[in-house]
Amino acid sequence: MTHTRYAFVKANWHSDIVDRALDGFQELIPAAQIDVYDVPGAFEMPLLARDLAQTGQYAAIACAAFVVDGGIYRHDFVAQAVVDGLMRAGMDSGVPVLSVSLTPHHYQETDHHNAIYRAHFVEKGREAAQAALGIIRTRAALSQAA
Repeated sequence: MTHTRYAFVKANWHSDIVDRALDGFQELIPAAQIDVYDVPGAFEMPLLARDLAQTGQYAAIACAAFVVDGGIYRHDFVAQAVVDGLMRAGMDSGVPVLSVSLTPHHYQETDHHNAIYRAHFVEKGREAAQAALGIIRTRAALSQAA
């Protein structure tokens, strides 16, 4: 069965930046083919990605979050856990789960940094769509060759 639907999971933390990834994703994949899901933060993405993958409804799932150092915990540990969880969701389900989870080394809530990261998330969303389409093409070619 060929799937033409995609899931896009986005963290609400820093949504003014993170939502731009969906803009980039929609440059290559029509919005009508994308189901969008919001989660509170990055840490909640792997569980939802796994659940969505297990439905069998999606050709690929993209997950976007902006993990910054809030001074309370080490954000790099959270980012690593999120990326590991997303990879596991994809490996366990067989559905491509793509990460647009960025963890900048230096981020300050200034107009300048916000503008930079908004633009960067558009590009990363576009790259996630390219990756989704590419892996789907490759897997289809492999299944036809078998």
